[in-house]
Amino acid sequence: MKLILIVITLIAPLFIGTAQTSNEYQLRTIAFYNLENLFDTKNDSLIYDDDRTPEGKDAWTDERYAHKLAQLSRVISEIGFDMSSAPPDILGVCEAENKKVLEDLINHPYLKKFDYDIVHFDSPDERGIDVALLYRKSAFIPTSFDSRRLLLYKDNGFRDYTRDQLVVEGILDNERIYFIVNHWPSRSGGEARSRPFRIAAAKLNKRIIDSIRRNNSRAKIISMGDFNDDPIDASFKSVLEVKGKKKQLDSMSLFGPMEKLFKKGEGSLAYRDKWNIFDQMYMTSNLVSSAASEYRYWKAGIFTPNYIIDPKGRYKGYPLRTYAGGSYIGGFSDHFPVYVYLVREVNRAE
Repeated sequence: MKLILIVITLIAPLFIGTAQTSNEYQLRTIAFYNLENLFDTKNDSLIYDDDRTPEGKDAWTDERYAHKLAQLSRVISEIGFDMSSAPPDILGVCEAENKKVLEDLINHPYLKKFDYDIVHFDSPDERGIDVALLYRKSAFIPTSFDSRRLLLYKDNGFRDYTRDQLVVEGILDNERIYFIVNHWPSRSGGEARSRPFRIAAAKLNKRIIDSIRRNNSRAKIISMGDFNDDPIDASFKSVLEVKGKKKQLDSMSLFGPMEKLFKKGEGSLAYRDKWNIFDQMYMTSNLVSSAASEYRYWKAGIFTPNYIIDPKGRYKGYPLRTYAGGSYIGGFSDHFPVYVYLVREVNRAE
């Protein structure tokens, strides 16, 4: 297995070789990306995918689908590459129609050589969009996985079908870690009106985390996704009680590194000139205070190379999306990817 080592200052990669400094670290990149309606071109009668067909409103052709795959795979291939000379070791995604589109994605030339595999379940979402976990087989071995259903009901008593929450347990190198992949209910109808649905999603997420901890009090857990809420919203602060500062943590706390980015004015998506960080990761506090020989949190970021930013017009500075104002522009996604780096000490020179 190839190890990527970085010096104690964590500024630049090192080549593999005899340690020249007192400390060297192995780095793993964990990322999340909203793929913005990654649909194939076939009409599935069980979901509302009519727009994403050749005859549909979006005129979604094989050529446009192939271009979308190329755009997304290029972005994914570059997340974390400057630090580790590799794309993400773990990548959570949402807004994928089915497993086949994910297979097409990881088999694109930009990604195929990195040998990804997929954990995916079909969810009951009416649009047919799912969450999934992509992982490099050289870094991670899943040992169990489950799809946890979020049951929501509208005011009229009818069920509102939405995305499941994906739970994956596995071995990252030789360490056990749990990942939860989310795509919480949208703000359709307004933030306040839709808030109870996201509160319910947060409660399910908390139950999942509590259940894992009951079986393993030392479990390391990272929850990631498009939460359709910012780090300061009630779902994070009142339900999950995610802390934004390391000094606030105790042994049972959850740490949210995206809160600091949000308060600095950064964002993973924009709407009406307001930036949000709906794409987030948070983790159990033992990933902040781990021993030097175990993986622990180093830093978080939003991946924003110039080419995925709209350069002009009404949406200048926003993520360069596939469709804008009803017109096809052939971009990437309406969200920027987010990531965290985990590091651990692997060698100490005498």
